Amino acid sequence: MFQQCAVCHNADSDQKKMGPGLKGLFAKAKLADGKKPTDANVRSKLENGGNGMPAYKDMLTDAEKDNLIAYLKTL
Repeated sequence: MFQQCAVCHNADSDQKKMGPGLKGLFAKAKLADGKKPTDANVRSKLENGGNGMPAYKDMLTDAEKDNLIAYLKTL
């Protein structure tokens, strides 16, 4: 699931690729947009995109979004 994200985001680092690195995403004080890293805020970013990131609202099922958020919590 994360393979299409990996084009722009590092999973093993918080270093920026095209988009921000996602290691420790849920441990951060805030996301790149200044919001707190909650399930709802991460889902909103996935669904609506922004700042160069495409919107995945209609490209991913709810289950895929749930799985992706669960994976991001392990980083």
